Amino acid sequence: MTDSTHTVPLDLGGALDVAVTAAHAGAAILQAYASHRADLVIDHKARNDLVSQADRESEAAVIEILRERTPAFGIVAEETGGRPEGQATWYIDPLDGTTNFLHGIPHYAVSIALVAHAGTVISGTETLTEDTPVVAVVYDPSREELFNSVYGVGAWLNGHRIACSRTPTLAESVVATGFPFRDFSFSDQYMPMLHDAINTTRGVRRAGAASLDLAWTACGRYDAYWEMALASWDVAAGTLLVREAGGVARDMYGRDPWPIGGYVIAGNRDTTAELQAMIDPHLKRPA
Repeated sequence: MTDSTHTVPLDLGGALDVAVTAAHAGAAILQAYASHRADLVIDHKARNDLVSQADRESEAAVIEILRERTPAFGIVAEETGGRPEGQATWYIDPLDGTTNFLHGIPHYAVSIALVAHAGTVISGTETLTEDTPVVAVVYDPSREELFNSVYGVGAWLNGHRIACSRTPTLAESVVATGFPFRDFSFSDQYMPMLHDAINTTRGVRRAGAASLDLAWTACGRYDAYWEMALASWDVAAGTLLVREAGGVARDMYGRDPWPIGGYVIAGNRDTTAELQAMIDPHLKRPA
């Protein structure tokens, strides 16, 4: 990027404030609907892929704040789309865990991340060489847990610094995952991975909200996590949370600078390496 506007360092602290405000606005709409779920209008985008007016209204509230306060940034959102542009782009999931929400399961979140593009100046001493998540907010309104992180600074849960677990092996680990539910084309790869995980770990959990799986990995509740065929907005914020909590969150194919394609593996350095070795024999790498 050669445009002079891209030589001005991003205000990461300001961006975090905006993201927190937007996440609370989106969550307020979700919680207003939470006790009236039977009244929600629900559409089917595809098999097991639901969207409700709660998703749409939460996203609208989030986008309104982001556009008003950071008009130069791009926006990529689950329900309304968009494209990367400018110095950085917001990636928004206004309701991660829609199926949980619609069934009254209190495990869902608003997820917002700012991904800075290659060539963007982060500070007086660093210019990014690849696209990188730099601000993250994952807000779980049912538990009133706000996870947030800033590139190079750290990760927090309700103001307290968090860190990934120090569990050294998968045999001692509780790992999280996500089952195929919408795209079943990779089931032949995934099911052997799940079989191995069940037989080599302390336990496997599937809670149904990828952003919270990553946030819980960042704070040490889970020791590792993997999932396939997600969307970019599912993993953008959680990727930074894990990285800033001292862990690893990456594309399981090793191609992209962050898991923008939705094939994510995360944990501390030991568990991630062992988990990667476990899934590799079953992973069909694209041409």
